[in-house]
Amino acid sequence: MPDLEDSSDAPPLLTVISGPSGVGKDALMERLLEGGDFARPVTMTARPPRPGEADGVHYHFATTEQFEAAIAAGELLEHALVHGTHYGTPRASLRDALASGLDVLLQIDVQGARTLREALGDAFFVFIAPESVEQIERRLRERPGADGEEIARRLTSARAELEQQHAFDAVVVNIEGDLDGTVERVCELIARERERPGRRAVEV
Repeated sequence: MPDLEDSSDAPPLLTVISGPSGVGKDALMERLLEGGDFARPVTMTARPPRPGEADGVHYHFATTEQFEAAIAAGELLEHALVHGTHYGTPRASLRDALASGLDVLLQIDVQGARTLREALGDAFFVFIAPESVEQIERRLRERPGADGEEIARRLTSARAELEQQHAFDAVVVNIEGDLDGTVERVCELIARERERPGRRAVEV
């Protein structure tokens, strides 16, 4: 992974990683976070934890009632209903990540990224695209418990989301079997954005 260390007094950069379901965002985020160069805000969801997930680490897990209360209290910067499940970004979690002094990585769905673009225009938005819709379908079918109807719904969403990639600051194609290359390309984009003249701090 390219060296992202920087001694300047530039404010932390918030990079929003988004893209369709099945494109490989989770694997990419895991690799990007390995080196300790980034902070990651913990987002909120109203679904139950999956095996291996821990509350406060992978997500803040909430009931639907708790999630709706957070919306009503203005605690979420953005929220969306994605494939039947509520997801959102708590303001406090993002503030804490930015206060760490590290650059921040936030992975959210395309719908949420669109909302954040309006709220946080100084963030850097990166769309992770597949080589083809067939690549996404193959990955979705490889998931444990893959359901035909659910896969069809996600593919319909993926096609619509791919049409929105032009609204992002950068697009990176996640080539099958070349995660290292994808990580390197994203890091290069982040390094370039960090040095962009006139970049302003993200205000949450």
